[in-house]
Amino acid sequence: MSNKATLEVNGQKHEFPLVVGSENEVAIDIKSLRSVTGGVTTIDPGFKNTGSCESAITFLDGEKGILRYRGYSIEELAEKADFLEVAYLLIFGELPTKAQHEKFHADIKSKSVVDDDVRKIVDAFPKSAHPMGVLSSLTSALTAFNPTSVNVDSEEDMYNSVVKILGKFPVLVAWTLRKKNGLPLDYGDNNLGYVENVLKMMFKQPNEEYVQNEVIVDALDKLLILHADHEQNCSTSTVRVVGSSHAGLFASLSAGISALWGPLHGGANQAVLEMLEAIKEDGGDTKKYMAKAKDKNDPFRLMGFGHRVYKNFDPRAKIIKVAADEVLNNLGVEDPILDVAKALEQEALNDPYFVDRKLYPNVDFYSGIIYRAMGIPTDMFTVMFALGRLPGWIAQWREMRLGKEPIGRPRQVYIGETYRKFTIVENR
Repeated sequence: MSNKATLEVNGQKHEFPLVVGSENEVAIDIKSLRSVTGGVTTIDPGFKNTGSCESAITFLDGEKGILRYRGYSIEELAEKADFLEVAYLLIFGELPTKAQHEKFHADIKSKSVVDDDVRKIVDAFPKSAHPMGVLSSLTSALTAFNPTSVNVDSEEDMYNSVVKILGKFPVLVAWTLRKKNGLPLDYGDNNLGYVENVLKMMFKQPNEEYVQNEVIVDALDKLLILHADHEQNCSTSTVRVVGSSHAGLFASLSAGISALWGPLHGGANQAVLEMLEAIKEDGGDTKKYMAKAKDKNDPFRLMGFGHRVYKNFDPRAKIIKVAADEVLNNLGVEDPILDVAKALEQEALNDPYFVDRKLYPNVDFYSGIIYRAMGIPTDMFTVMFALGRLPGWIAQWREMRLGKEPIGRPRQVYIGETYRKFTIVENR
């Protein structure tokens, strides 16, 4: 294969180098396009065909159903690693040694106390506030309590900022839920593991001892790992673009949370449960809704099936389906919503229409089922997604800053009015 691409514009041919990734992905390097063509740009709505960066963090092949963090398969990481190991891997590039892992956890715990004035901000929100709005605001507010900017040229400064946000973010997540549920705010228990502490902070009742459920701990650990990074998606791109202006880490993360909030991105698992609720309210006839989903003239859309990136299967869904079955069996939950979900799953897995089109249940479908069974409210699902995605956002921000990437500044093709002469208001 040639190492150049040729583009002809107005009869003039221009050559641009090809960039080949370690997994043989090929991209045309067009950063000199405007200068050599006299101002010509490309247009690519949604940036579906545009690479904004070179990254060594996550590899995704949607056609083959492959997802790897730093070269390690998601299947192996979900089976053998814990969430903090994966966070360390994503951020620093290698799996931690036992000593590094223990120090990483100890340093995170040492930075986990949130300034008590943040409680006042939490108190100012009504219970009706959407948890994602609360989380984004609280994350941004951390900037006020940590005013010094990160010196990205200092490994110590970078490390301290990483453990600080990994320590404080779960507290913000837990406070967001406890505010919604009218429970007192707590700082957790440093004697617990990272995921165990998250669960205790979220669910401990003030008048009884909290007992860990290892099946729930394992399921949440896997969910967080599966959501930890996913290449240059909407929220990750947002974190990188905001960070490219040299905005601080907390501000960049807050922007990423806002991007994740949308129903086309992190809100997808919330949309799944809302769909299941609607089917239940309509009598719970899943066959009726499967028929509606297959009818091209029906506006109904089956949420949680298929994926815009994975054209074969979502490798994360295979892993989390097992965890979902374990959680439902362990908790023995009797819930008509979950009955609707299981019926839809079985019909989709056996219906030739869905099987032929590879419209399998995706990670959003199963994560919503698990969170529902755990007792997490539907509008908190995206907050849990953010908790999982946190190390990926940090890793991408760190890579972007250390790589000295230029400020993000997309171009446009102007289609508005050409020059018009101004007329004073009396003559209009």
